[in-house]
Amino acid sequence: MEYGMSSLSTSNTTSFSDRYGRLLPGLLLSGMIAWGAIQLGKLEWMQSHGMSALTLAIMLGIVLGNSVYGRLAPACGAGVTFSKQTLLRLGIILYGFRLTFQDIGQVGLAGIAIDALVLASTFGLAMFLGTKVFKLDRNCAILIGAGSSICGAAAVMATEPVVKGRSEDVTVAVSTVVVFGTIAIFLYPILYQLNQGWQLLGATPTAFGVYIGSTVHEVAQVVAAGKSIGQEAANAAVIAKMVRVMMLAPFLVILSAVLARGKAQGGNGGHDKVTKLAIPWFAFIFIGVVAFNSLGLLPAGTVATITELDTVLLAMAMAALGLTTHMSAIRRAGIKPLLLAGLLFCWLIAGGAAINHVVASLFA
Repeated sequence: MEYGMSSLSTSNTTSFSDRYGRLLPGLLLSGMIAWGAIQLGKLEWMQSHGMSALTLAIMLGIVLGNSVYGRLAPACGAGVTFSKQTLLRLGIILYGFRLTFQDIGQVGLAGIAIDALVLASTFGLAMFLGTKVFKLDRNCAILIGAGSSICGAAAVMATEPVVKGRSEDVTVAVSTVVVFGTIAIFLYPILYQLNQGWQLLGATPTAFGVYIGSTVHEVAQVVAAGKSIGQEAANAAVIAKMVRVMMLAPFLVILSAVLARGKAQGGNGGHDKVTKLAIPWFAFIFIGVVAFNSLGLLPAGTVATITELDTVLLAMAMAALGLTTHMSAIRRAGIKPLLLAGLLFCWLIAGGAAINHVVASLFA
């Protein structure tokens, strides 16, 4: 009996060791790329150009994925897959420690309305243009729309588990965020100077900061664009952006419900039938984390440490995505995804300005 129990214990230990031992090489590889991206992201030049650790991680991953990773894939594949799936969800959950419900109070109802209208109009336009005009795969249009309308690469990565998109679709969507978000960093300071004469968005840096936060893709790009105008604009931009990020959770829930209903109708001759709703539980936990963080129970140093860990996890997920993306797949995607993202970028600038102007006038 003792021998049997000992054998069972040894078997369980071996199984545990084998299972997680397979993940180790890929986790180490993803972690090394993430570490390099984070160090590069700390450079002043990178920060001034809005090149975040996440952006750099996927770029480094793509370089290695299309060169040496082919020889490493048999040993690293399991850990790389774990990084871009499980670590991604954990990273999105911990992202909640960057936010509080107090952020909403700082932008007021006008800021919330602006963010919601920008998100809904941009994503709706992405779906119409992507599927009807450019005839893109629906998942590709959804991912590009999510990246443009919410929070860049993080939104693309968070949306992927809901739509179950292909790695190349995710990478194409992230690439468009990088391209047009980078252009925004240099364009918005020029728009600010023009607005000083036009007065379309009000004369204050705070008003223009809300415009930046509600229309620029990535958090890092928002910070870079805002700081190029001034600290007052940067502060308002970050707050408006954080409120927009909070809308990621309800967006994922609504998207999941719509996709489930679409599958039900399509699978039964156009008639409704029962279908499984892919509930993005990590989105609910994300909101729970925001609520907990809003209570201010943890010391600032602890929260800072958690957000640093979160950056590592998200960077590892992006690195893993880059490793599993082949440039040939991106080339096959063609010019249409870039054209779609370009039109969405134009809408964010012009349509976003109109939304900011109208809503600010109504709440004045």
